[in-house]
Amino acid sequence: MTDDERWMESAFLEAEQAFKRKEVPVGAIVMKDGKVIGRGYNQTETLKDPTAHAEMIAITAAAMHIGNHRLEGCTLYVTLEPCPMCAGAIVLARISRLVYGAPDPKAGACTTLYKITQDSRLNHQVDLTGGILEPRCSTILKDFFGKIRGKTMGKPEMN
Repeated sequence: MTDDERWMESAFLEAEQAFKRKEVPVGAIVMKDGKVIGRGYNQTETLKDPTAHAEMIAITAAAMHIGNHRLEGCTLYVTLEPCPMCAGAIVLARISRLVYGAPDPKAGACTTLYKITQDSRLNHQVDLTGGILEPRCSTILKDFFGKIRGKTMGKPEMN
């Protein structure tokens, strides 16, 4: 197992927490010098906050941990390709490297629909690696949305 796979496993554990809480199962961790300094999972339903994505929560936790809004030298691992909001936050935080699991064909803003983290017109670009543990990261999302489609109203029933 590579280091990227090992750390993506940690992000995946966060995604499982979201799944258990009936949130879209996306998880993220921020690493610096071989240590996790921030972690998060989607909590938009729980917090009633459209910005409570896994990446945003992990970035905020990491910034608080180091006492700085700039996360230079950090790597963000996230199970799903970040959306435009999260990609923008990654650039603003000056995160050095982004590693994601599954591409997002509906909102991916790093390679799939947009390339925000790679845009040379912005003041920072991010080293990018995608597809780490992609099958596993995709499957949990498919399982989640499959359960939602099985329900006509309300949150999905999950055990």
